[in-house]
Amino acid sequence: MKTGLHQQTGMRQELRINPRLYQAMDMLYMPMLDLQQHLQQELLNNPFLELEEPEEEAQPEKTTEQEQEEVKKDDEVDWEEILTNGFEVGGQREQFESLQYVEPVSVESRDLSDHLRDQLQMLEITPRQNLLCEEIIGNINEDGYLSATPDQILESVNQWLMANNPAAHAHDQEEADPFDIDEDESETPINGHGNGAALPPGVLVFSMAEFDVALALVQQLDPAGVASRDLRECLLLQLKDVGETTSLTYRFVDEAFADLIAHRWNDLARRFAVDARTAQTAADALKRLDPKPGLKYSAKSDAYVTPDLIVDKIEDRYHVFLNDTGVPRLRLSRAYQEIARDRAKMTAENKDFIASRMNSATWMIQAIEQRRQTMLKVMNFIVDRQRDFFEKGIEFLRPLTLREVAEVISMHESTVSRVTNEKYVQTPRGVLPLKFFFSSALSTASGEDASARSIRAKLEKMVAEEKPAKPLTDQQIVHLFEEQGIQIARRTVAKYRDQLGILPARMRKRV
Repeated sequence: MKTGLHQQTGMRQELRINPRLYQAMDMLYMPMLDLQQHLQQELLNNPFLELEEPEEEAQPEKTTEQEQEEVKKDDEVDWEEILTNGFEVGGQREQFESLQYVEPVSVESRDLSDHLRDQLQMLEITPRQNLLCEEIIGNINEDGYLSATPDQILESVNQWLMANNPAAHAHDQEEADPFDIDEDESETPINGHGNGAALPPGVLVFSMAEFDVALALVQQLDPAGVASRDLRECLLLQLKDVGETTSLTYRFVDEAFADLIAHRWNDLARRFAVDARTAQTAADALKRLDPKPGLKYSAKSDAYVTPDLIVDKIEDRYHVFLNDTGVPRLRLSRAYQEIARDRAKMTAENKDFIASRMNSATWMIQAIEQRRQTMLKVMNFIVDRQRDFFEKGIEFLRPLTLREVAEVISMHESTVSRVTNEKYVQTPRGVLPLKFFFSSALSTASGEDASARSIRAKLEKMVAEEKPAKPLTDQQIVHLFEEQGIQIARRTVAKYRDQLGILPARMRKRV
């Protein structure tokens, strides 16, 4: 084998995607609001783009030659000045900004931690207790549960104590009051969760007994059940809050929680010497409790959906419209087209710049129009395919795949995927994501396929109409589907039932 560097010629074929094609694919992927922001940036960057404006009423002609000469002078454009100033187009920015949607943003939002700290300030506790309570509050998640174990919380706060008080050791002051903190000391932030007084040297580190006291203080705050370590403790705290510590419901949660969550009514009845119906009634009382008490103070804002398409029934036909009234139509700037035509006095650099900007503007307008036409093609096909859904409901939704749509509209499957991703359509049956109309198929006796989404809707309806004393098993549901000519496996029924949050038949049974 001969080693070294060699040169050789050859021919080969390869596919390369240019930057403009990447940008076109990104534009197809963008929801309406993202597209609006993208066009704003393009208008600022490319002087050859401008907004389409409604044609203004014709102005009355000047009567005198002098007035006409003044108008002519006013209309003349100083090309040299424009080129020098970097193609700033007057008026475009103001016009576009008037069309933008500005989402209202609240000035201040308070979450669960703020709500708890406000109550903590009202308690008469020592600074040392306040320090530990602040650390506990800082480790509560938005559901209202502790996100760390007691050992982890103690380790964190004790590390802070040792870092800020190097002389603090457990054996230094055996007779010291563990809650004795000088209230005049300066406050220092603790782990990003609040403020606590800096401790003098020699103060004891926190113990588990102190943690239990502080945790009990936090668990007394509103909402009831906050700072729980698990669901059982959360329910017990809420029952204590309403004074039901002697009720059968409280005893179920406290003494037989495993049987309770498994709906073993007969086992609970025998254990607590009551009948099965009484046990079930006591368990039903838990429905009024909140398993996630912290969510009511969640700082998450409401999510608003702007539909990209609108489907409306006019007379007996469904029509598809693009909801792009907030997205302006673009056109080539007439003023800069005149610049492009007069290149005699321009340098080569200016000619290249104008040519590139002109081509980019032309391509952008074509890409936006292509995006509009592609979205309309896809949605029109969906409406034709899913007409029964629009007329009768979700049980009549037909199976549909991206490949089927791509073959009909003569586009690639990936293009259809970009069109349907994160897009919403406003229909007579509500605002739905475009992905809603796509689902896998199950075979039927008639030879036609049924949509998996419609199967789930039928399953949900079967369970809603079943007898509470004799709930349908998965195998019985399979037989009911077979009677309707739908072939489905029992494990598929179980999978769909889990997706819908429906319990097994044994746990749905009522006595």
